[in-house]
Amino acid sequence: MEVRRLEVFVESGLREKFPDFPAMAVWMSGFDNSRYAGDLEGLEANVYGEIRRRYSLEELKDVAVFRAYRDFFWRLGIDPTKLRPSSEALVRRILMGKPLPRINPLVDAYNLASALTGITMAAYDASKVRGELRLTWARRGESFKAIGRSDVMILTGSEVVLRDDASILSIYPYRDSEHTKTERSTREAILVTCGVPGIDVELLREAEEAAVRFIELLAVQR
Repeated sequence: MEVRRLEVFVESGLREKFPDFPAMAVWMSGFDNSRYAGDLEGLEANVYGEIRRRYSLEELKDVAVFRAYRDFFWRLGIDPTKLRPSSEALVRRILMGKPLPRINPLVDAYNLASALTGITMAAYDASKVRGELRLTWARRGESFKAIGRSDVMILTGSEVVLRDDASILSIYPYRDSEHTKTERSTREAILVTCGVPGIDVELLREAEEAAVRFIELLAVQR
């Protein structure tokens, strides 16, 4: 599998409020997302076991990485007890004895890496992405359709968004676009490791490396 680093640009207006805003991205190709190659059940068992050794439901909200996402949500006016950061939601699901949903090899791989490291991650079909990746404030009145939602959201301008030159890829870091989602036909993807203030870049690197390793294990290599 070929992996190449991409830059995520952060607009100056966003840096004024959040001077420390880490985010990482890589472009990947050379995999077949329509078929599973590796032992998904075995990988799940290992990750689930490690998470159950590390955490309890009662203490989860106080774990530093999840606290950083929760603090970021509060600063954006989002209640993280009602809309949980995705990595925390994955871990909570595992601790409650529920399996993670199976979507496709790419999504399943980075979901497991996200749960294991606590870092929220996302992937987009690279063939649908245009130009540079930028983190910006949303513009009031912009529309956005999230994966799994039938309605179109009208943004207020208070949201942080990841965008390319043509459209919004996500309301960062918790809702991804229907338009650029990965599917079984995806043959090249952009993986984004979604940091927020208070999360060390080294942890983002560990999460990214875990996701790439899991993708190489689960997806058929071409």
